[in-house]
Amino acid sequence: MSAPTTAEPPVVVIGAGPVGLAAAARLVERGLEPLVLEAGASAAASVREWSHVPLFSTWSEVVDPAAEKLLAPTGWVRPDGSAYPTGGDWAEQYLQPLADALGGRVRYNTTVTGVARAGRDRVVDSGRDGQPFTVHLTTADGGEERITARAVVDASGTWTTPAPLGGDGLPALGEKAAADRISYRMPDLDDPAVRARFAGRRTAVVGSGASAFTALAALARLAEEETGTHALWILRRDIGDNTFGGGEADQLPARGALGLAAKAAVEAGHASAVTGFRTAAVERDADGRPVLVAEDGRRTDPVDEVVVLTGFRPDLSFLSEVRLGLDERLQAPAALAPLIDPNQHSCGTVYPHGVKELSHPEQGVYLVGMKSYGRAPTFLAMTGYEQVRSVAAALAGDREAAERVELTLPETGVCGGAGLFDRPEADEAADGGCCAAPAVLQIGGPGPAGGC
Repeated sequence: MSAPTTAEPPVVVIGAGPVGLAAAARLVERGLEPLVLEAGASAAASVREWSHVPLFSTWSEVVDPAAEKLLAPTGWVRPDGSAYPTGGDWAEQYLQPLADALGGRVRYNTTVTGVARAGRDRVVDSGRDGQPFTVHLTTADGGEERITARAVVDASGTWTTPAPLGGDGLPALGEKAAADRISYRMPDLDDPAVRARFAGRRTAVVGSGASAFTALAALARLAEEETGTHALWILRRDIGDNTFGGGEADQLPARGALGLAAKAAVEAGHASAVTGFRTAAVERDADGRPVLVAEDGRRTDPVDEVVVLTGFRPDLSFLSEVRLGLDERLQAPAALAPLIDPNQHSCGTVYPHGVKELSHPEQGVYLVGMKSYGRAPTFLAMTGYEQVRSVAAALAGDREAAERVELTLPETGVCGGAGLFDRPEADEAADGGCCAAPAVLQIGGPGPAGGC
């Protein structure tokens, strides 16, 4: 356990990803001391796991202004703002240099295992708000520590907790047993070993978001080079006018292009769509190949691989002793959830937001970035940067700045709405859920953030 100190405790930031490091930069800008705790061995450990995937935001949209100021004295040169980085580019050319600029304020190989009020479990009211936080952690060598914090900003994301294959939100029967044939990440088909696994084979791609589009397009390119390569696209909804996103109407052109590439894969015969299919079980044929079984009894032909891209979920296990106000469906902050709920916002406006929407009954705890969206499917880095700008201002006592909106989001023709996947197109159009207006907002993010 770390020794007690009389100095002002730091603001603990969980996660050295894009939003966590931006939070640290904003805190430094405000004269507050951050301590960033990162489970990985380097900055942006999760981003590095999808290093081969291009973002559909340009460099100009994924660099935080406060972070850029912190980097300036180091001689860092901002990449071409109009170019699209891959996850690897983002990590190597921006996020790791930013972490290096923060120096000893970032600790690696450090996993947060619990957050609580000092001397108070979640039941105790007496004197609660006056107590600092204790952050429990483990280190790479198995050691345990407890750190005191004045506030906690959880930017740990959702990458480590992908949603399962099962259509009811739980793993399908046999899903775990078929783990040798199932992956939950976009395959890197430039890796020879990965390419060999998919070339000339049938792959089921489950999901309807940006990640699924990316996978379908990649498999289509592979099919043009390797005979016998084919994708079976499993959708929980029907195909309609909006299945492939906003296309040319999207003000993030690379995001629109993903949907168009997926559509081209289907039209070229490189992918076959199976709609209204919610997986209940995974069985094996005589050769051990997976067969997906739907809740209505339909069965797919055997496939060689299954790529599950059905979104992500927040890990709330280490926050069990603090009082969070979360929406019962999305597991997002209660005030934020109505603004991003895919059951309601199939085609509507997601408003920029800050500390007001991110606050919880437990004062001084904030979920930011992807984690703040809970199970909502998509997210923009610039939204996270606005969140932490607001949170840092609030922690510094500048309520006026904290409540001021300093973000304009791009428009898109994308229609989502996971809660509407069983409804016919006519019903969606009748209640305005089918992009009746061309200028609507839906937050998006890099390819891996897409959900079903």
